[in-house]
Amino acid sequence: MDFPTAPFPSDPRLPLLTLPEAREAVRLLMLLADDSEAGREARDLAAEVAARLPAE
Repeated sequence: MDFPTAPFPSDPRLPLLTLPEAREAVRLLMLLADDSEAGREARDLAAEVAARLPAE
């Protein structure tokens, strides 16, 4: 199978979120956290994201 090729940009990649935005996302996810299935998923995602953030 042939895959299409495209030139990749040579510019440095930027993060999708800034550090303050990522911290705010964790804060907002924790607001959604509760004992429901969606709340547990929000808590788990917040923990995963928070674990990837640099320590202050």
